[in-house]
Order: sequence, then C-alpha cells, then structure tokens
Amino acid sequence: MTDIRKVDLFVIGGGINGAGIARDAAGRGLSVVLCEKDDLAEGTSSRSGKLVHGGLRYLEYYEFRLVREALIEREVLMRNAPHIIWPMRFVLPHSPQDRPAWLVRLGLFLYDHLGGRRKLPGTRTLNLHRAPEGAAIKDSYTRGFEYSDCWVDDARLVVLNAVDAAERGATVLTRSPCISARRDGAIWRVTTRDTLTGETSEFEARMLVNAAGPWVTDVVTRVAGSNSSRNVRLVKGSHIIVPKFWKGENAYLVQNHDKRVIFINPYERDKALIGTTDIAYEGRAEDVTADEAEVQYLIDAVNRYFKEQLTRDDVLTTFSGVRPLFDDGQGNPSAVTRDYVFDIDDRGGAPLLNIFGGKITTFRELAERGLQKVHKYFPEMGGDWTGNAPLPGGDMAGADYEEFRNRMKQDYPWMPRELRRHYGRLYGTRIDRIVAGATSLEGLGRHFGGTLYEAEVTYLVKHEWARTAEDILWRRTKHRLHLTEAEQAAFAKWFEDRREAA
Repeated sequence: MTDIRKVDLFVIGGGINGAGIARDAAGRGLSVVLCEKDDLAEGTSSRSGKLVHGGLRYLEYYEFRLVREALIEREVLMRNAPHIIWPMRFVLPHSPQDRPAWLVRLGLFLYDHLGGRRKLPGTRTLNLHRAPEGAAIKDSYTRGFEYSDCWVDDARLVVLNAVDAAERGATVLTRSPCISARRDGAIWRVTTRDTLTGETSEFEARMLVNAAGPWVTDVVTRVAGSNSSRNVRLVKGSHIIVPKFWKGENAYLVQNHDKRVIFINPYERDKALIGTTDIAYEGRAEDVTADEAEVQYLIDAVNRYFKEQLTRDDVLTTFSGVRPLFDDGQGNPSAVTRDYVFDIDDRGGAPLLNIFGGKITTFRELAERGLQKVHKYFPEMGGDWTGNAPLPGGDMAGADYEEFRNRMKQDYPWMPRELRRHYGRLYGTRIDRIVAGATSLEGLGRHFGGTLYEAEVTYLVKHEWARTAEDILWRRTKHRLHLTEAEQAAFAKWFEDRREAA
C-alpha cells in the first residue's frame, strides 16, 4: 500500500511561478510539494528573452503600474541573485519612420524614474556616427538612445528557487505529472506518477496551487475537475541564436515596421540571442517551434539596422516558447497584458489557487502576493521574507559580483578563466560544492569538452534534479552551444549508461 503524505500546499508546475511559490511558502513554515510533469523550467520559463526588465514597450499600452512594479522588482532581484542577474546597457537606434524621438525620449524618462532606480545608470542620447556602440549600425541611422535593464539566466532562476525551497523543507518532484487531484471535504487527494520510474505517490493537501502556465486551464478542468471564469491566451515567442556580429558588451533594441521591438543581446560570450515574435498560438504547448516565417522576420528586423547582413545560414539554432498571458480581451497579442490574476476556488471545500498570466521579472512579487491571498487558510504561516533573501549562490558581500570574481581568481589559481566564469555565473558562492577540494583540472573528473567536467554533472544530479542529458546540456547549463555534435552524443551516452548503472 502506498504511503499517503500530508502537506499544506501542493503546487503543480515547475516553472518560475510554481518554483517561486514553493520557495516562499516553505520559508513561511508550510509543508510543500512541487511537482512538474517534465523538467524544471522546461516550458515557458527557459524560453524567454532572458531579461529582467520593466517592459519599456508596455508604456505604450498605459501599463504604468505593471512597469513600475517590474522596475522595483528588477532592483530586488539584482540584489538577491547577482551571479545570474546583471546589468546590461541597451542601444536603441532611432527610426523616425516608426516612433518620433520625443515619444521615445519620454518613454525612457518614465522608465528611468517610475521604479525608483538606484543601481543602474540612466538613459543617454548617442550620436551613432561617433559613439562606439554605433559602429555596427548602418550610417543612415544617426541618433540613438542608451538605457539600462538586466540579463537573467532564466532556467537557473527557476532551479535556484526550487533548490532554496527544498533546503527549506519542500519536496520537489520532476518528471512527475499530477495524474489526479480530487476534493475530499477539506483536503485534496493528489496522485503523481514518475514518468522515468513509473512510481506513483499519493498526497493529502490542504490547498492545491495551479501554476501550470500554458497548461493552467487543463489542470483546472481535467486534473482538478473544477472550473474558472478566467482564461489565458497562448502567445508564441520565438528566438534565434547567431554568431555575435558587433563589438562590446551592450545589447540593442530595434523598432520594426509593425511597431514590435526586437532585442539583440550578447549571449554565451560569442553569440547573439535575437527575439522575440508575438503570435497567437492555438496548438499544444508541448509542440511549439519557431517556423521559418518567424526566423526570417527576426533576420529582416536585424538587417534593417545593421551593416552586417544576416542570412538563414547564420542561424545556429532556434527556440520557441508559449507565454500564457491573462486573457484581457485585447485582439493584438502584443497588447495583451503581462499582468497576472489569481483565482481562488473554495466552493467545493478544499481551496484551489489558480494563477493566470505573469512574467519572469515579477515572479517573486507574484509568489508573495499569492501567499498573502491564502493567509486565511494558513493563519499559522510566517510573513513576507523573500525581498531580502539571496537565492542560493547569491550571498555575496554587497551583492558585488566583481569582488567575488576576484576572490575566485585567488581561491582557484589553477582554474582556467573560462571555467571560473562558468562556475561563478551559474553557481556563485556554491562553486566550492562543485570543486569539492579539487586542486587541478584532473580533480574535476572526466572532461566532456568545453567547460563540462564530471564534477559539475555529479553536482547537478545530486542537488538540482538533473535526470537526463538534456536537463544538463540545455537548462541547468548551456553546454550544448559549446560542444560539438559528437561531444554531445558521447556525453548523452555516458550519462544514460551512468543512470542505468545507478
């Protein structure tokens, strides 16, 4: 007979919202289970534009409150995760055919001041013919603006929230879909099944949290047997990755003829990440891919502004994600709000919290507000705490990554610069848990190519729920972009043999 575990909160969905809620709830003293049908961040949360930003373009839709809250959160996240979130300067070449310069400057002025900016430098105007940031831009564009936002390793943000949740007592189940959830008076009876082992687990939960993102409606109706007047609109966003084609660490933001804006960001040292599209999507979220029309759309947007002209052959890879935006009735996918809505259903007894919408920048605030909303069901739980709590690896003095980087150089003089950078950016102060006393590269075990060593794999399997080669190569890290196809295949075989032997 399967043991039935009793918990306070059962969270469905291992994306950023689910992981953030599990972490916040565990830190308040609640017993928590987080289940994810695939890998952590495998859906929308690893397929974003990888930015912590206020949403400059949302100002055009008068989303002032949303932008302000996101800008405030940008400061909070920079402070709590300086290893995976860092400042980036964005150059916006001005195109008079699209938005007038005064409107762009007004928007940037509001962007600088709405959120009480403290750490990041403000906007400045550029002469693109003189400024080095304009060297890659066509000579027909003479004026530009430069403003600040932040980069984030989105998949690691999810994983680190799950790690912190687990260290505070939560149970995290990956590749374990919730196959049934039914009310039984004041409790939920929940069953999960591990898709790799076939093992089932049963739980009794005081509350069910539906943070399933694109699958939120499916969980409401099929899994939980409930209903809601709320809904989400699925919007596809696609990105392309190409070799980097400009000098400098700055990113670019360009306006397209259809009023969309496209981000062109430095990525993984020698590459560029370009996106995103906004297309209404009606298929299965699991099947989403970037189609050729989207790829060409992004190439054309870049070629409109840059001297170096991209072709389809420059595209190294693509990825696409489905964003579950709260359906506010807007016809234009770009105009649909990026805000979020909570829906609590306790009509049948045990409460169900459904989450519609949201964005990666405001995940912590979403989790905090969600827990505030369910306080009446858990009067014994603690108060808000995540605003000043570093994520795992982010506990650096003064949130100063540069100082930490210099200390790494002293602590690991035998380690090549690129490997130090890799470990520092992904794991921060927890680098010692990977190195584990090694004093040479040989001490890190088998080398699979690039900066991938066996010691990192061991850590990811033991502490971060990495269960397949893809979990490691694409979500916990981006080694896939730096290994040859032969190296990837060799690693996948080694990892599978290792898993079977275990």
